[in-house]
Amino acid sequence: MIESNILLVMILFFFMAMLFVISQRFSVSYPILLVIGGLVISLIPGMPEVSINPDIVFLIFLPPLLFEAAWYTSWNSFWKYKRSIMIMGFGLVFVTSLAVAYLSVHIIPGFTLALGFLLGGIISPPDAVAATSVLKGVNMPKRGITLLEGESLVNDAASLTVFRLALAVIITGSFEPQKAIVDFFTLAIMGIFVGLIIGHILYVFLRYVAKSSSITTPITLIAPYIMYIVAEHFEWSGVLAVVAGGLFLSFRSKDYLDYHTRIQTREVWDTVGFLLNGFVFILIGLELPIIIAGIEDVSMEWAIQMALAITAIIIVLRIIFIYGSAFIPRMLFKIIRNNEYSPGWKLPLIIGWAGMRGVVSLASALAIPLTLSDGTAFPHRNLILFITFVVILVTLVVQGLSLPWLINGIKLEGNSEEIPEDVQIEAIRYRLAREGMKLIENKYTNELRESFTVKAIYTQMKRRLDTSASTIDEESKMRIANEKDLYKRVTQDVINQRRKTLYKMHSEKKYDDSLLRELEHNLDLEESRLNRK
Repeated sequence: MIESNILLVMILFFFMAMLFVISQRFSVSYPILLVIGGLVISLIPGMPEVSINPDIVFLIFLPPLLFEAAWYTSWNSFWKYKRSIMIMGFGLVFVTSLAVAYLSVHIIPGFTLALGFLLGGIISPPDAVAATSVLKGVNMPKRGITLLEGESLVNDAASLTVFRLALAVIITGSFEPQKAIVDFFTLAIMGIFVGLIIGHILYVFLRYVAKSSSITTPITLIAPYIMYIVAEHFEWSGVLAVVAGGLFLSFRSKDYLDYHTRIQTREVWDTVGFLLNGFVFILIGLELPIIIAGIEDVSMEWAIQMALAITAIIIVLRIIFIYGSAFIPRMLFKIIRNNEYSPGWKLPLIIGWAGMRGVVSLASALAIPLTLSDGTAFPHRNLILFITFVVILVTLVVQGLSLPWLINGIKLEGNSEEIPEDVQIEAIRYRLAREGMKLIENKYTNELRESFTVKAIYTQMKRRLDTSASTIDEESKMRIANEKDLYKRVTQDVINQRRKTLYKMHSEKKYDDSLLRELEHNLDLEESRLNRK
């Protein structure tokens, strides 16, 4: 039995890889193709049913996915747009949950308000992976990407908190508003506290004890599970613990990651993130026929109508909310500050339309217990799952496929406050070259006059080119080979100086963190090549 399940998982991973290659070939967002592919695979005759124990869904999938999102979040950009991110991340989740709760009570017979909030908490958070994969290769302003990624990080925590409180009400059968508010702030604050405490402990260990990538990378893999399990053990928010701990460890990563460990950790997390995200997206398609078969109390036609109505409501509500949060505060500020930035109508429309649902919604829905505490079946579980799957499918396919067309159709452009990425990269590289030249001029003054190797490095930096010897003719390569130690020592010093400059530029908050991180990765690769010579 175990061997069969493992083989099935391996086959699904193989199909994931194939579908990903096809998505790259036809420039289609891979989550969309995985969902459709999973649905097609489930219709193959003899295909075994794929189901996951609800008790392990949160534990296996959510901690690493949330940690990865927090790890790659730009703290500077997050803080810069904190007002908009918080309004979208918390406000939109609560408004959506409230609207879905009251709508579902009125249109679904036997649906209680607690079940409505449970459904609202499940389908309220958009998925950043789906949005960013759709937006690759299109002209999307950096502000829009930052808002979508930041919103996803916050609204995951907010929606799962709503889900958790609603689930507790359904299971216990009682609701006390004052207690619910106290519980909400308690589990949120203590969850963040647990994440930061464990993050600090791991930081001290990684910086002062662990000095090998064979230890550091595995620690980053188990860190989200430690944070999540400890927080959940005390009945606090494991989601917020993982987000807070992940943000802290990412922010301090330069203190305990060297070039080799940084390269290895990045590659490992890219792989883990893709496998987990891909597996959940393909699971959406695989589970849909099973959920449909489980709906017995209502007709399929009625269930589809209810699901589409709720889907339409959350799509329209998101667009209205985004426009309101974008313009109303600025209209008020304009009374005091006449130069307040106006987002225009294009970017809010794109952000509003980019509300595709995905991994967190599916994980939440699958985590609904099969029975209540008294052993009776959980009310309307299959219907909630079906509505969730329809919401995910419609938003992924309809919004996901139409989003690039919409961006190109309205000719979305960045605002004048944003510095184009190519300009930023050119400025960063120029400054790195200048700092490297200063280092050679001050530290290797004599060698600069006498050594061909140092002169060659200096000349290349002066041209703001890569410091490798690949652009030097064969005769020059032979002369550099005779001074290999000097070449390696000078180049290593230059790399160290450039990396210090990147850290300084990070603290200055003038350039996008994603660009600085990518250029740091280039330095890591350069140092790796240098130390292999």
